[in-house]
Amino acid sequence: MTDLDASLAALSPEKRALFEKLMRERGLAPDARDAENTFPLSVLQQGIWFLEQLRPGNPAYIVPAALHLRGPLDATVLLDSLNEIVRRHESLRTTFRLRDGRPTQVVRRALTLELPETDLGGQRMDADQLELRITEALAGPFDLTAGPLLRFRLLRLGPDEHVLALAMHHLVADGWSVGVLVSELSALYAAFSAGKPSPLPELAIQYGDFSLWQQEGLDADGPRQDLEHWREHLAGANPTLELATDRPRPAVQGFNGASVPFALPEKLMAELAAVARRHRATPYMALLAVFKVLLHRYSNQGEVTVGVPTANRGRAEVEPLIGFFVNTLPVRTLLDGEPGFAEVLGRVRASCLGAYAHQGIPFEKVVAALRPERDLSRPPFFQVSLSYQSDPLPALAMAGIAISRLPLSARGARFDLELQFFADAGRLTGWFEYDRDLFDEATISRLAAHFRRLVELVVADQDTPVGTLELLDDAERRRIVVERNATERHWPDAGLVHELFEERARRHPRAEAVRFEGRSLTYGELDRRANQLAHRLVRLGVRRDTLVGVGMERSPELVVSLLAVLKAGGAYVPMDPGYPPARLAYMLDDAKAPVLLTQRRVLERLPQVSAEVLCVDELAGELERESPETTGVTVAGEDLAYVIYTSGSTGRPKGVLNIHSALRNRLLWMQDAYGLDGTDRVLQKTPFSFDVSVWEFFWPLMTGAVLVVARPEAHKDSGYLAAAIRTEGITTVHFVPSMLQLFLQEPRAAGCTGLRRVFCSGEALPEQLQERFFACSKAELHNLYGPTEAAIDVSAWACRPDDGPGPVPIGHPIANTRLHVLDRWRRPVPDGVPGELYIGGHNLARGYLGRPELTGERFVPSPFDGEPGARLYRTGDLARYRSDGALEFLGRLDHQVKLRGLRIELGEIEAVLAQHPAVREAVVVAREHTAGDTRLTAYLTGDGGPEPDTGELTAHLKERLPEFMVPAALVVLPELPLTPNGKVDRAALPEPQGERPALRTRYVAPRDGLEAALAGMWRELLGVERVGAHDNFFDLGGHSLLMAEFRVRLAGDLGHELSMVELFQYPTIGSLTERLDRPPAPGTDPTRGARQRAESRRQTQNRRQQNADRRARSRNGR
Repeated sequence: MTDLDASLAALSPEKRALFEKLMRERGLAPDARDAENTFPLSVLQQGIWFLEQLRPGNPAYIVPAALHLRGPLDATVLLDSLNEIVRRHESLRTTFRLRDGRPTQVVRRALTLELPETDLGGQRMDADQLELRITEALAGPFDLTAGPLLRFRLLRLGPDEHVLALAMHHLVADGWSVGVLVSELSALYAAFSAGKPSPLPELAIQYGDFSLWQQEGLDADGPRQDLEHWREHLAGANPTLELATDRPRPAVQGFNGASVPFALPEKLMAELAAVARRHRATPYMALLAVFKVLLHRYSNQGEVTVGVPTANRGRAEVEPLIGFFVNTLPVRTLLDGEPGFAEVLGRVRASCLGAYAHQGIPFEKVVAALRPERDLSRPPFFQVSLSYQSDPLPALAMAGIAISRLPLSARGARFDLELQFFADAGRLTGWFEYDRDLFDEATISRLAAHFRRLVELVVADQDTPVGTLELLDDAERRRIVVERNATERHWPDAGLVHELFEERARRHPRAEAVRFEGRSLTYGELDRRANQLAHRLVRLGVRRDTLVGVGMERSPELVVSLLAVLKAGGAYVPMDPGYPPARLAYMLDDAKAPVLLTQRRVLERLPQVSAEVLCVDELAGELERESPETTGVTVAGEDLAYVIYTSGSTGRPKGVLNIHSALRNRLLWMQDAYGLDGTDRVLQKTPFSFDVSVWEFFWPLMTGAVLVVARPEAHKDSGYLAAAIRTEGITTVHFVPSMLQLFLQEPRAAGCTGLRRVFCSGEALPEQLQERFFACSKAELHNLYGPTEAAIDVSAWACRPDDGPGPVPIGHPIANTRLHVLDRWRRPVPDGVPGELYIGGHNLARGYLGRPELTGERFVPSPFDGEPGARLYRTGDLARYRSDGALEFLGRLDHQVKLRGLRIELGEIEAVLAQHPAVREAVVVAREHTAGDTRLTAYLTGDGGPEPDTGELTAHLKERLPEFMVPAALVVLPELPLTPNGKVDRAALPEPQGERPALRTRYVAPRDGLEAALAGMWRELLGVERVGAHDNFFDLGGHSLLMAEFRVRLAGDLGHELSMVELFQYPTIGSLTERLDRPPAPGTDPTRGARQRAESRRQTQNRRQQNADRRARSRNGR
């Protein structure tokens, strides 16, 4: 099998069919065999020919050149000289056709070219304008089947000044070939202009001979040894260099290129060459080492593989040939262990010498033998290259005409990034070619500047670890560290949050403050009830920094309780009644809360506690005896306001100690930025164990707006939310992006026209969701970011309908907040370079409850602030700054994830699994099941006994973890895959197979058409192959958002409108079918349900069509 066969075989059936269709469209039919000679493609040509078929006219595989000719030129002699070169080199007379289904080189007997001339005399042009005219003159694809695969154009600039522009397809020429052509042109023009014959000897061999020789020689011992070298060199190599791009990578590489010019002064290049000599290396090796350090710093990867071109002309017979010989080899270097530049240079030198010694095998053969995973979006093994020529063109003259080469910018890009250098009279000039589908010019210009700075640093110091070399100069550092964090804002005379509420209550006591299920509390009533409960808390011993547990469902009593705790000087600790009792017991014990506020209907779900328990819903009479005035407790900004427990990697949640001054700063910024007033109505729907609830509760109450409290569990029901937003006149609401996606699918969402602003946070906001939002709504959309450890949010971005392609940023720092993207030495990184996001300023929490070591690990001294005791919080989030100063969230540095807005330490789930006696090892990963739907999967090994029962393990997890932390799938493996250094290889963990998990219920097939239809919906939503009549939706891996999506489909596809509460009540196919088939009540129209379902389907279809039309109009009108 040839490498071309291997490339075709590696394609999926769909891609192969597409390839064959492209072949037919290109007219690649068998040739009439009218040429003189035919040869097989060389191995090197096969790869380019294959890419040309996938992307005809690809500009990345054109070899252009422009020769500046000064002196009296005879165009006729010039053309005769060019045609003699074409006669001498069969490669320039070669086309490529299919013979017996295989691509073949077909060499014409003769080919005579014309030399079109364009007169630009009298036109004043700078270098850029001249380059544009040259590019226009050479523009256009080559026809591989008809040829010719080279073209010449002559541009007349003046009587004795011309430019000879030429272009050759890479299938017939390489960079070396340009030098061959120019050298022959100089000799031939000189001879022909003097009336003499060609002085050049006939070539001993042609490119076709090389192709045959290469095919025959690949089975020899030398190539086999070369292959073994590369097999060993690339064993375990990371196949991709993950440079952060300005735009998402296209599914298919576009080869659209551009370039940024670059130069190193003669003195600096001489110093680098001296460093190379001292370490027995070449200047190329030194440049390659600097380049690898730069890529290491930009990618944060411990190994870097760069393509190193070799001329591949080791045999004397091929040196004078025009043809495609260059062989680009993957040179891999490890940069672990914090080496200095001298050590890096030594490693690069060793890698290069190994590559040079084993360059005899074509890279395409290495790829075919090692069979990396094929990816049409990028080349295999390396996506970055560095090429270096000691002299761009020999100093030539032909019959009194001086020849020099003009630089031409790239129009195509073979790689993500390619650095091309030419050494000319001691200077180093060249350019960075880049894929403009991925990068902006500003990004590459910045990278080029950092390359030069690295050269300056390493020539001065070869011992300092390269990871600590300062890429930023003083001006860039000031812009990134100081100017972007100039967020100082003073809030004169502003009290704490509960004091701001009290001021509103004094000024507008009769204004509506809270609304819940048709009931209302005025500001005066809410203040009075909160004061009365606060007095009771004070009498129970609540003081400043006292933690008070609150275990309640959403209700007016919950709002009263939170305010009362703050008024008493305490800090509230949310205890979500939906959590497992064991988790709540741990939180109550860890918090040592002396008082627990709850409701009678919730109390039975809470664990036994030693704290004083107050059922607030039963205390109305008692509390009337308490004072309605404020407690008079003085609360300071550094006092605790609330403690929210987040997932902990040790298997236990940890409490985050948030203080009043941080909360005040956050809410005053929000009011300053978005300005609520008495006409606003804010929907409180977020579970109060999630910190977004904090601003939902208190922002409206400190600004005079109305707080509309959603009923318990309503945050899971998009239908209820749409109805509430519409009927309650909600103007302001928050969604985690995954819930926003479901909300926009809700037909009734179209009626929510009163919304003014929608906030998103908790997880990354997808670009497609932003587009969909603006196609459906005229409201503002704001993307916020922040961890629990920094008072809710620390950055904000106002989304716009006309935002360009790319990830939605998390924006800029809010008031009195500083954000830094730092490397592992806590030093600022350049724009575009990923690093860990650190947070400083007023929003920081005090630390973790009872965890001083963890507090010291995550809250570290700030090197950027002059204030004593200034700290930074290490988020563990990976981020980068864009050129405009906006931040982009890139993911996590550790094994923490955000799932439906909730932060999860995967280590906590792993620890709970490992507590089960049947489990030896456990690893949990988050996988994207479908777009926007990320699910947890647990992989585990048994302890040597019977295989662990996944149903039993799921029950074990549900007893100890909240529902959102229970993995959707549990996969039992004989052993966990390991990396070469013994760590679990998470990338090698298999995808869940979609089988029905081992449940405690016996499988019963769907028994009628309705059950079969429902089971089909569940199979599609849950990604399982088999759904039984008695299987529980949640045991199959479902969660509340998927249930909400099922509710929308149930209404749209089958016409059944059910509430989320009902769906939770009937979580199996069988029970749900009974509910849907329930006969109508006596006296009702038996056909009403069918008619309603038909009408519902019709309305749904109409709404879908209207939404589609509106989206189309919106896109067309942008």
